[in-house]
Amino acid sequence: MAKKKTTAKKATTAAPRKAKTTTVKRAPVKLGTLDKKTLTLIERTAERVQSSIGKRLLPELKFPVRSLSNVKYDKKIGYFELGRGRKSRALSVNTVKNFAQTLRLMSISKDMVENNDFATKREAYYVSKNWGDCKFNEQSESDAVMDDIEALASLDGLSREQLRYYPEEHGGSVAGALTVIDRDTETGAPIRIDCTGFGTGSYSIPHSVEHLKFETDAKFVLVIETGGMFQRLNNHKFWKIANCILIEMGGVPTRATRRFVRLLADSKKIPVYCFVDCDPYGIANIYRTLKVGSGNAAHINRFFCVPQAQYLGVTPQDIVDFKLEDATHPLQAVDIKRAKDALKNDPFFQSHKPWTKALNQLLKMGQRAEQQALAKWGLNFVIEEYLPRKLADKKNFLP
Repeated sequence: MAKKKTTAKKATTAAPRKAKTTTVKRAPVKLGTLDKKTLTLIERTAERVQSSIGKRLLPELKFPVRSLSNVKYDKKIGYFELGRGRKSRALSVNTVKNFAQTLRLMSISKDMVENNDFATKREAYYVSKNWGDCKFNEQSESDAVMDDIEALASLDGLSREQLRYYPEEHGGSVAGALTVIDRDTETGAPIRIDCTGFGTGSYSIPHSVEHLKFETDAKFVLVIETGGMFQRLNNHKFWKIANCILIEMGGVPTRATRRFVRLLADSKKIPVYCFVDCDPYGIANIYRTLKVGSGNAAHINRFFCVPQAQYLGVTPQDIVDFKLEDATHPLQAVDIKRAKDALKNDPFFQSHKPWTKALNQLLKMGQRAEQQALAKWGLNFVIEEYLPRKLADKKNFLP
């Protein structure tokens, strides 16, 4: 009896099936003014590229130059303004991939605005893995393209948040005399958040803050560099003693934190005081970034800086006045370089003589002091003595 012939089945690679998911209903799309501007920008850019191609011309995109060399500072304006420097990127053999990536990210932005959605910067990188030869090889590539798109959008008064691309940074913490009015993402109904009602915890600033509203009778906002100092002031309810709002920056403040403070200060006409370490980094990076922005981000400084902010402390003179000399640390080479660079190259510090004097005093002392150095006189000296004395002498705050 003949053996039955068998044929081996060819192995096939099937595309992954889409998992069955339960979609959470989102609030109906209501395009605001900024949403409409975003869609107009994207559509106008696409039409311009298409028109050039139709005329057999090489399309090009123009972006602002983002650097300290392309900014100007006017004390009346209060922040680093973008200069007129521009760079052009024309479609060529060398730029075709980058050009395509730019248009693809803008297309996704259009979809997200229309569907009330968003993507993190990391998600934007992974989305490109389905773009074939156009995909990003590293996230640094997608970040750079996103920065260019934001710079282009900034000329129309838009930021990356309006394009619906959000950073994954942790927002700052908030405690005190403030009610934040957010909204339910499913129904759009308002949600009232009492920042005095978190016990020993605090409210965390979300990645998108443009829609938030505020209610407060606080006298001022105290923006704090370190988490440890924020926790001390919050746990001892300094916000109740001083009738204020406490906001933790956690180092250089995130975009969401800066925008939150700016919206709060503008909408409620409330002063902002900064309490950071007395070192070149705290002064020239953390405080300066909050108040006037930076050269690399000149295209968005008008949205994210807080020009009304003032420097409460810790100042070089505080080291003397509060006898902290034996609670300081020597300035490192990087500290000295940062302070000298600020004096030589930074238009903000050059425009304010009190800051020139303070930085030179710090360099002459050769020492830096952390906020926690005040604990030399007791754990709650900062609450019982330092802050009350400083707040009673606002006219001597550094600009």
